[in-house]
Amino acid sequence: MPRGRSTFSKRQKEQARQQKQRDKNERKTQRKQEKPEGGVVDEQDELREMREHAAAQAALFHTGTDDQPNSLELLTPHAKQADH
Repeated sequence: MPRGRSTFSKRQKEQARQQKQRDKNERKTQRKQEKPEGGVVDEQDELREMREHAAAQAALFHTGTDDQPNSLELLTPHAKQADH
């Protein structure tokens, strides 16, 4: 008895799901192997990278410039009055 189109599609979908799960597990174990044992240094590096990323994002969106209001000033109508 031949299998229908839906059975074939379901089987393909399940195989793709299993492959994605295997890839995900492989990446996870790879990250664990690459992670060095010194946790304190890693945390400091991670914080530094996060600060650099935040600074880059701020520069990208021009936050903190006087000629353009930042998002907080846009959300609070009396933000300028509260500063003075």
